Amino acid sequence: MKKVTNYNNKKVLVMGFGISGLNAAHLLRKLGADVVANDQATPKDPSIVEGLENDGIKVITGSNPLSLAEDNFDVVVKNPGIPYDNPLVAKFVEKKTSIITEAELGWQIFEGHLVSVTGSNGKTTTTTLTQLMIAKNNSHRVEYAGNIGVSFSKVAAELGPEDTLVTELSSFQLLGAPTIHPHIAIITNIFSNHLDYHKTRENYINAKLNITRNQTSDDYLIMNWDRDEWQEIARRSQATIIPFSRQNKSHEGSYEENGKIYWRGEYIMDAKDIRLIGPQNVENALAAIAAAKLSGVANQEIVDVLTTFSGVRHRLQYVTDYAGRRFYNDSKSTDIEATEVALQGFEQPVILLAGGLDRGYTFERLVPYFKKHVKAIVVFGQCKDKMKDAAKQAEIPTIIESENAITAVPEAWKVSEPGDVILLSPANASWDQFPSFEVRGDKFIEAVNTLIKEQEEK
Repeated sequence: MKKVTNYNNKKVLVMGFGISGLNAAHLLRKLGADVVANDQATPKDPSIVEGLENDGIKVITGSNPLSLAEDNFDVVVKNPGIPYDNPLVAKFVEKKTSIITEAELGWQIFEGHLVSVTGSNGKTTTTTLTQLMIAKNNSHRVEYAGNIGVSFSKVAAELGPEDTLVTELSSFQLLGAPTIHPHIAIITNIFSNHLDYHKTRENYINAKLNITRNQTSDDYLIMNWDRDEWQEIARRSQATIIPFSRQNKSHEGSYEENGKIYWRGEYIMDAKDIRLIGPQNVENALAAIAAAKLSGVANQEIVDVLTTFSGVRHRLQYVTDYAGRRFYNDSKSTDIEATEVALQGFEQPVILLAGGLDRGYTFERLVPYFKKHVKAIVVFGQCKDKMKDAAKQAEIPTIIESENAITAVPEAWKVSEPGDVILLSPANASWDQFPSFEVRGDKFIEAVNTLIKEQEEK
C-alpha cells in the first residue's frame, strides 16, 4: 500500500454502509482522517455500528440529515448507488466539496499493476476471466475487486508494487473516480443502461470513459469493435487502442474468424471449445484474451482457462440437468440486451422465465429472438403484461402468467420436454419483488432443487 498522507487530520464523511463503505471508513481512520459514517438505514446487525465506533468513527444512522452539509467536510466518500440528486449529496455538490467513491480511494493507495473493466454487460465474466488468465503467468499475487462484490480499497491495501489487481468498475463508481489510471482498461460494450441515474446516454458514456480519462499512449484501452459507435467512442481516448471483434471487424487485437479465435493473426483456439455458452461469452473471452496477451500470458494458459471456467453465478450460470431438461440461471440479465444474447446461446428449445421491474419500456426488440428460440414463456412481475404482448407478437404458443421467478419454475416444468432448456433470463431488474438479482437467482436455484426433490419423491 502506498504511504498516503493527504487524509491525515482531514474530516471525511462516508455515506453508505455497504461492503465498500465500511472498508473505506476503517481505511480512512488508518490514514489519519476524522471520519463520520452515515447510512439512511439502521443496520440490523449492531456489531457494524459497534465496530465503527470502536475505531473512533462517529456513526449517524436512520437518515441522511441535511445538517451534515453544514459541517466542513474536506471529502465525501459516497456509496456509488446514491444519486447526485440525493438532497444531502446535492448540498455537497453545491458547496463544491470533493465527492469520490471507494474505487478512487482504492486507487489512491494502490501501488501495483491495475487492470480495469467496465461496460454495460459482461463486466464480471470478463473481470474473472482476465484475473484467472493473468494469474496463470504470474509469480506475484493477482486478485480481483470492485463491483464484483469485493472491496477495491481493502484488496488494494493488501497488495504490493509487483502485484496485479483486476477491477470491475461500474459507471456509478467511475463518476467518483477522477484520478483512476489503469494501465490496461477494457470496455466490453455500451448500451443505454441506468439512464434513470445518469439522465442521458451521453452522461452514461462519459461516466464509462472515466476509465480511460487519465490514460496515455503508454497505456491500453481494449474496446469492442463490433459497432461503429463504439469505435468512435474509443477514439476519444488517448490510450493505445486494442480492438476485439466477434464479427471479424479488426485483426489488430483479438477476434473471431470462421469459428476460430485469434490474437493478431495468431491462432489461439476454436470458439466452440470455450466452455461458457453464447456469443456474449465469446466477446468476454476476446476481451480477456487481449488483456492476457498484453500481460504476457501464453496461449496454452489462456486455453486452459477458457476450456475449464464454467461461469459466474447468476450470469448464464449452468444449474443442473434433470430428466433431460437443462436449467440455467441468468438472473443478472436485467436489461433487454442481456436476454437477447442469452437466447442466442441456445440451439435447443427454450422455456423462458422473464419479467420484473417496470421501467417504462416495452419488449418488441425481443420478438425476433422469441420467434427463433422460445417455445414457451412464463412471465411475472410488474412488466408481465408488456412481456406477454411481445410473446404474443412472436406467436409463442404457450404463454403462462406466474407470481415470480420462484413460482415460475414448476409452471415451466409442466410444459417442458426432454431436450428443453429452462432459462431464467428476466430482461428486467428484480426490485419489484426481490432486493437484488442475486437474491432472485438464488431463489430460482432453490426452486429448481425443490422441484427435482418433489419429482423424485413421486
